[in-house]
Amino acid sequence: MSSMTPLLKPDVTLSLTLSPSSPSPHDQTLKPEDRGIRLIQLLLKCAKHASSGNLHRADACLLEISVLSSILGDCMQRLAARFASALAFRLVKRWPGIHKALNQAQQPKVDRDRAKLLFTRTFPYLSFAYTIIAKTLLHATANERVIHIVDLGSGDSKLWVELLRGFANSPHGPPHLKITCVNGSKAILEKLGQRLVKEAESVGVPFQFNSINTSLRELTKDMFRAGSGEALAFVSILNLHVLLSEDDQVAAHFGVNKSVDVIKDCKQIGDFLAMIRSMSPTLLFVVEQEADHNLNRLVDRFVEGLNYYSAVFDSIDATSASNLAGDERLLLEEMFGREIENIVACEGLERIERHERGMQGG
Repeated sequence: MSSMTPLLKPDVTLSLTLSPSSPSPHDQTLKPEDRGIRLIQLLLKCAKHASSGNLHRADACLLEISVLSSILGDCMQRLAARFASALAFRLVKRWPGIHKALNQAQQPKVDRDRAKLLFTRTFPYLSFAYTIIAKTLLHATANERVIHIVDLGSGDSKLWVELLRGFANSPHGPPHLKITCVNGSKAILEKLGQRLVKEAESVGVPFQFNSINTSLRELTKDMFRAGSGEALAFVSILNLHVLLSEDDQVAAHFGVNKSVDVIKDCKQIGDFLAMIRSMSPTLLFVVEQEADHNLNRLVDRFVEGLNYYSAVFDSIDATSASNLAGDERLLLEEMFGREIENIVACEGLERIERHERGMQGG
């Protein structure tokens, strides 16, 4: 007696056959303007195919993009190379074994701390924010004698050095200043603490530095060690959006976009802001990317990302000729490339680059 069991059809079949189409020879001779338009068309088409699971057509698009793009090319070529890499990474994740093997063999992680410092030094965006924060803090706490400021993850001494010098010149004499820095890197905390203690001594400001070596997700109220009578302020520089990360992978799979009300109800960031509010701070500063990258549908956030990072790469291009060495430009673009990869290739809790306009989560 024998029985036959029908074979289960796998969800995805890995095919090693040639792609259904090859890049047109005409594509390789396009003028830069026409090439840029063609790259945008191919990227959007590839994102749609990746979203619908049409792997062969997505592969054909990536093949054509690879001919037209380069991380050493012009601005549009470099941007396209980063987005194409992110799409390819998303497709490969369908095969966990291949993805894991490739991930283990990847080049060492980008030196994000060095890249962030380079970005702050070269471009005016964060420096402008730092100046506004420092001036506002100095004005709002002019009559306070004990001031406690919590840095929610930036770890950049440039912000605090400017503030220390401002307090040193206070007409009523410098207050006692406490700075608590939250960061997942112990090395960053140690370096920042040493830098600020030295600066405080040189300008004559009574100073105390506290470090909290953890992530924003793990923070609890008692870790801040806030004392009574302190003027308390919180500063978050490009970090609060990670708290919008949630397990929305099922919604993303079915292409359901969240409404603004659902975004506002994100429990993690809601609980965090409630904790901050319960401490009655004098000020809360939030600096975030002005973009909509927290959309469930891949195509929607891909378009948003393409618009946002094209402006970023244009800015790098305008600056690199006079202020950046070639390896420095690559370092910056690799940092932004990792952000693009997270936005495009990841879902659920893995997707942490969830920038929102006006931080709708607040």
